[in-house]
Amino acid sequence: MIDPVLRMKVQASSSLYFFVRYFWDCYSSDKFVDNWHLKKLSEELEIVARRVSEGKPKLYDLIINVPPGTTKTGLVSIFFPIWCWVNWPWMRFITTSHSDFLSRESAEYSRDIIRHDKFRYMFPEIDIRGDKDVKSNFRIVYFKDDKPHQGGGRVSTSVGARIIGFHAHIIIPDDIIDPRGVLSEATMKTANNYLDQTLSTRKVDKKVTATIMIMQRLHQNDPTGHLLAKKKKKIKHICLPGEIKNYYKFLKPQEWDKYYSDDGLFDINRLDWDTLEDLEMDLGQYGYSGQIGQNPVPAGGGMFKVDHIQVLNRAPHYLDQEMLVRYWDKAGSKDSGAYTVGVKMCKLKSGVFVVLDVKRGQWASNEREAIIKECAIADGDQCMVFVEQEPGSGGKESAEATIRNLAGYNVYADRPTGDKVSRADPLSVQVNNGNVQIIAAEWNYAYIEELRNFPLGHYKDQVDASSGSFAHLSGRKMAKVW
Repeated sequence: MIDPVLRMKVQASSSLYFFVRYFWDCYSSDKFVDNWHLKKLSEELEIVARRVSEGKPKLYDLIINVPPGTTKTGLVSIFFPIWCWVNWPWMRFITTSHSDFLSRESAEYSRDIIRHDKFRYMFPEIDIRGDKDVKSNFRIVYFKDDKPHQGGGRVSTSVGARIIGFHAHIIIPDDIIDPRGVLSEATMKTANNYLDQTLSTRKVDKKVTATIMIMQRLHQNDPTGHLLAKKKKKIKHICLPGEIKNYYKFLKPQEWDKYYSDDGLFDINRLDWDTLEDLEMDLGQYGYSGQIGQNPVPAGGGMFKVDHIQVLNRAPHYLDQEMLVRYWDKAGSKDSGAYTVGVKMCKLKSGVFVVLDVKRGQWASNEREAIIKECAIADGDQCMVFVEQEPGSGGKESAEATIRNLAGYNVYADRPTGDKVSRADPLSVQVNNGNVQIIAAEWNYAYIEELRNFPLGHYKDQVDASSGSFAHLSGRKMAKVW
């Protein structure tokens, strides 16, 4: 009769997917939520690990793009290294994320699983060295013929950190850009340089060591885009949109479409259509397209569906207004080519947003400050005034000058974060869903045309000021990325 423990041990050792399911309760008290992608991705990870274990030159590095909240970190950063140690205890890993906290947390979960009674019962030969047991850096010891042997280990780090004296057989960058942070060219450059200049030097054997990067898409030049541009033929790219009704062409491999639901859903339990609709409202078009659709293309003309904007003949009654804001985006100077724009917007108790007035012009500084004060007087005490503070000392001084000019009014400096497209995204969702109205006036044509052509149009000041007003009316201080 076959020993049932031995049978389970063989099955867990041979299948990463089974290993994850069997030891899930060592990791989380939440119920394991299965989906087809966990088995398919496990098989892909096994292929990479087995080739590394045999010392064969790698065929490719692996990039996996998958929506958030789908157990990607649990599978790749937490369970996968342990499964490899069960089979090849000498393997060494570098795992990295955008923050030290997240990277250390994944390592700690791995340690907890190894220490769990359930794991020790099945794999008593695998343990953690007592003198090399810290969250960010621990080593494996394995017992063979009742004798301890030096095993592999794991270094957990973050973007920008140095790695000294440790080389890996497998490198795992897991969300090395913060999906909830602010995207910028500097952020992209830092992450991509870290891949190129730091992680690339930490390989045991450059021909054998494999990189397995997992993330959702955030930007055209995010680490996925960066590596694909550099190594098109040396990367296996698995790209799994949250739905293929609108994003089928981004699915890789496309033969995996057979695993999607009949109505095109990637995961009917985690990401049904109601959940996806809520995510689009939270993320905006740009964020949703990247993180759910895996298509991080900046929205072109048509980001704002201006035909959905209703034009009102008169302003709503003040009793129907919940909050009132005027947001100023100031041009650097009269000759800069840009416009100074002040957008007055209110939020109605019904949840609709109304653009009440737009002041726009190319004015010298004294004239501009006079007009800003005239607007504050006309808008009244109930209207909060925000002035965009540009980076640097000059931007700070300009904002402070306006605040002094408006002494006695509710006026604040605002330091927006993120690029103009990301900041405009939440507003575009409301426009496209018919929740934004404007008051009929002479400024309507220039305003609507700027929205229509954004971000490809020449001017963006009215959109930027509108985004600022909307951010404060809706409680959003920055473009939200999940």
